Amino acid sequence: MTPRLGVCSWSLRPTDPADLAAKVRQCGVAAVQPALDPIRSGAWDLDETRAALSAHGIGILSGMMGMEGEDYSTLDSIRATGGVSPDDTWNANLAAGRANADLARTLGIRLVTFHAGFLPHDRHDPRRAILVDRLRQLAEVFADAGVAVAFETGQEAAGTLLAVLTDINTLLGPRTPKITVGVNFDPANMILYGMGDPVVALKALAPAVRQIHVKDALPANRPGVWGTEVPAGAGSVDWKALFAAYKSAGLTSEPGVNLVIEREAGEDRINDVIKARRLIEPYFPSSAIH
Repeated sequence: MTPRLGVCSWSLRPTDPADLAAKVRQCGVAAVQPALDPIRSGAWDLDETRAALSAHGIGILSGMMGMEGEDYSTLDSIRATGGVSPDDTWNANLAAGRANADLARTLGIRLVTFHAGFLPHDRHDPRRAILVDRLRQLAEVFADAGVAVAFETGQEAAGTLLAVLTDINTLLGPRTPKITVGVNFDPANMILYGMGDPVVALKALAPAVRQIHVKDALPANRPGVWGTEVPAGAGSVDWKALFAAYKSAGLTSEPGVNLVIEREAGEDRINDVIKARRLIEPYFPSSAIH
């Protein structure tokens, strides 16, 4: 299969499955990365969700899992609450992982993405071994369901993330030889968190990239605060260079690393997603992405 173009469900702020399907089609795409937790929790009915997407001819590219208690109010708050780092939410997140893995298998989803949390660069940091073991456990839970996982980029530098991926995949090797942990590459997150040039990071992480979020941002004007998310094409991501790196790394070759538009700010989400789609399309012939 060649790479496909989709949109993140949460970007469209849907009220129910039918609303999601209608909004995805308004955006001019035919695929979605749904948030799994509303279905897992029962807020959305599984059969209704499948039926709504199927009726509109919308495919599912991957799933997304949120972690309990994550607070994105500030950089300090998400550093304390993000991913698998907090001890007091770990058991709940592991249980949610088991349920989301079963749900992904039911939906035929082969990839689920989530934020790992801020991973320490220092191998001697005692928290690093704890987080690596928790991520290994989650990866095994999903692998047992035939599902791979990918960590969102941004909360650590590319080199740190690569080292952690190596550690986890080494531990997983004997148990899950056909499924490895990878990266959901988000160029805007690299800017929002101040973690380096997105193009440089993509080149470094390319062998581990399983999916790319199309999102843009402007850097913060001082350390310790968020950058600003903006519509794709209005920020600091060099899309020409990024898509060149995407192609040269072989990420468009079979089976293909999909592009999924994400927008988490602003009030005109559908039009912002359409802008992102129009930004992407000139870089690819119609046969290369659909």
